[in-house]
Amino acid sequence: MDEVKETNELINQRIKKIQELKSKGKNPYPLRFFPDSSAEALIKNFQPEQANTSLIHSLGGRLHAKRVMGKASFAHIKDHTGTLQLYATRDDLGEETYSLFKSLDLGDWIGIKGYLFQTGKGETTLHLTHVELLAKCIRPLPVVKEKDGVIYDAFSDVEQRYRMRYVDLVVNDNVRETFQTRSKIVQEVRNFLSNEGFLEVETPMMQNIPGGAAAKPFVTHHNALDMELFLRIAPELYLKRLIVGGMHRVFELNRNFRNEGISTKHNPEFTMLEAYMAFGDMETMLTLTERLIVHVAEKLGKGLKLEYGKDLVDLTPPWRRAKYTEIIKEYSGIDFSQIQSLDEAKSKAHEKKVGTENCTTVWKVADSVFSTLVEPHLIQPIFITDFPKEISPLAKSKEDDPNYVERFEPYIVGREIGNAFTELNDPFDQRERFEEQVKQREAGDEEAFMMDEDYLRALEFGLPPTGGLGIGIDRLVMLLTNSQSIRDTILFPLMRKE
Repeated sequence: MDEVKETNELINQRIKKIQELKSKGKNPYPLRFFPDSSAEALIKNFQPEQANTSLIHSLGGRLHAKRVMGKASFAHIKDHTGTLQLYATRDDLGEETYSLFKSLDLGDWIGIKGYLFQTGKGETTLHLTHVELLAKCIRPLPVVKEKDGVIYDAFSDVEQRYRMRYVDLVVNDNVRETFQTRSKIVQEVRNFLSNEGFLEVETPMMQNIPGGAAAKPFVTHHNALDMELFLRIAPELYLKRLIVGGMHRVFELNRNFRNEGISTKHNPEFTMLEAYMAFGDMETMLTLTERLIVHVAEKLGKGLKLEYGKDLVDLTPPWRRAKYTEIIKEYSGIDFSQIQSLDEAKSKAHEKKVGTENCTTVWKVADSVFSTLVEPHLIQPIFITDFPKEISPLAKSKEDDPNYVERFEPYIVGREIGNAFTELNDPFDQRERFEEQVKQREAGDEEAFMMDEDYLRALEFGLPPTGGLGIGIDRLVMLLTNSQSIRDTILFPLMRKE
């Protein structure tokens, strides 16, 4: 309660300062200010021997620190590139402006002008000739405090950091760096695919029929057309329609929405890359995936050996491969290729203490075993291949064993980061698989596919042999920024109401 009282008092003091400025005819929120440089640029380019008091620079940012010493004061300004020391004197600024400077609070947005010099301690400093308040920081920023001999971070509560990301970005430089890196990752993904001849496209976010993934959708309603719509769970079926139309290499990098739980690996709104290549297949996309991730890591200057938590991950190709049933057998001892009944599958899983409550088929049990007993061990990059047909309704069957499909999932640091396969282009086979999915849906599986007649019609016009790939961008960012939660890579993750 003492902290709340103290904060309220500070807020009231700052509001009073705003009112005092207004009473003097000063606008505490002026219309504009145009900086001509940045903290980083000024520090990098300044040559002390070429100091020139007539060379005036302007800078905008937050007041980061302040030490008032009578007629002269030091402070720091922080902008989007870094911090720069400031030196202010009453003689240079005049009584009124210097008084304003002294009244500024940490966190205030200020516009400044001045000339550079170097202090006796060798620090590049801006000698102020002009100061103005651009926007008052009414609420005090969190700071490191000491209580009962213990130093603690006043903004260490993770939920508060996610909820008030705008404050998190101000006080935690590493958070801002993570999102700057995220932007570079996204840009490099685009550059790579563009150089490979892929065209970036956009497909509907609202769909009549949600398809392309096994997931529960969000439902909405369009009033004018009086029809139910779904936020997309994946763009896959629309992107393959474009391949049918003759757009041979396409990709989309955008949001998907899945009505699922929240965890360190899941957010209901997330960013997905999907790419499709006419005359490609699983092998084509596997090579593309490996090259893409290696390219991005190298462009970030991180090299191919990355620290992630307590692990050292080596992205050097070629990555290991393992078949789905064989990797399950390796870590659990269960050979699902030999299991004939659901009861037997559940019994084997229960022996390993794996839950099967919502599993309606043998391969759903296998998937539960995989998630529980295998996935956490897949730290180094690995491609899991040869998935069962039953849980791969959009992938083409293997010629030598039609019970399995040409599909792979890449795993790194115990997480799936993608999914890819040779696309099923036989409309008759696809209809049969949709029909099987509909049966599972009617049996209570809310994540099973719906029947999509228009997509089947598109296949009847002819989809050439095609390879498709999806990569979870948020999870890729987690890997490349050493982030332990997906919410650390999303600026505004979904939160409960306050």
